[in-house]
Amino acid sequence: MAIRKSPAPRKSASPRPAASGKGKTAAKPVTRARPSSKAVTAGKGKVVTPRAVPVKGRNPGPSSRGPRVADPRGAARTGAVPAGPIKPGRGSGRGTGRATGDKDDDLGGTQVEGRQAVRELLIAGRRRCFEVWIAGDMDANEVIDDIKQLARANRVPVVEVSRKKLEYTARSEAPQGVLAHAEALPSVPIEAMLRRRPGKSPFLVAVDGVTDPGNLGALLRCCDGAGVDGVILPRHRSVHITPTVAKAAVGAIEYVPLSVVGGLPTALTRMRELGIWVVGLDDAADKSLFELGDLAAEGICLVVGAEGAGLSRLVRERCDLIVSIPMKGRLSSLNVSVAASLATYEVARHRR
Repeated sequence: MAIRKSPAPRKSASPRPAASGKGKTAAKPVTRARPSSKAVTAGKGKVVTPRAVPVKGRNPGPSSRGPRVADPRGAARTGAVPAGPIKPGRGSGRGTGRATGDKDDDLGGTQVEGRQAVRELLIAGRRRCFEVWIAGDMDANEVIDDIKQLARANRVPVVEVSRKKLEYTARSEAPQGVLAHAEALPSVPIEAMLRRRPGKSPFLVAVDGVTDPGNLGALLRCCDGAGVDGVILPRHRSVHITPTVAKAAVGAIEYVPLSVVGGLPTALTRMRELGIWVVGLDDAADKSLFELGDLAAEGICLVVGAEGAGLSRLVRERCDLIVSIPMKGRLSSLNVSVAASLATYEVARHRR
């Protein structure tokens, strides 16, 4: 009888893994081929470069390279403020436009130009002054000596700079060889300005659409002289405290309380609710300014509009009374700052 032999065991093609530890075998690491970032040739000499395809609806996670660093070049678009001190620079135009700030109700006033304006800034001490620039070729005079003494008394650094650098930084037509860098002017809340004080009714001036910085500066100077309790400026369609305004006001911005409101018509409505008379100035009105009489001695707000356009429709509708300044000559109106000067002093005459 034939005896069948069992077939020999088949040898494995791969070597047996080596033992590791107590009967355990170490698994062989499996390596995957990494996709090549090189371009792939795809027929007829065309080269296809692999591109990453973004996944819809998913935000990319944080980079493994570390935290992102904000680019200061994008600060103007994103509102981010680059680290470190901000050096004062020259504006796009000389004395025009609104001074910018971090908040919507900022008045500006961070750069004050002109000898008297800088002098009053140091005398008032209402806000912090960082430093005073004086042109190196400035001749000695009484006002400059006074500025230096005031700065020394207030521990404010005085820096002598070249005339060219000072005029480059200045944004008014004639800085008179002096400028100062200071904190922005504080805006007084409108409710605080409307609050009645014992024995005295409010005397206010509201500015509607005045965009010329020279006119606003002269107007503020008149308000200080007439004893106005506060000036109200709209947030939009009005110039705020630029270097030209500060120079034209000759220091009045340091003493006259200023308030920025989102909407002037709303502020005037609030005044009427509190019993304050709202009187608008318009050259086409029939009633004369000099016919106010005893009304001027009560709580009153004079509203002045821009030259040419005058009072806006919504502001006019909120006025209790519209008056005009009589014109005896051939011209039909006065400059807004001159009209405000006459009106404020007429009211002040009745409040003595």
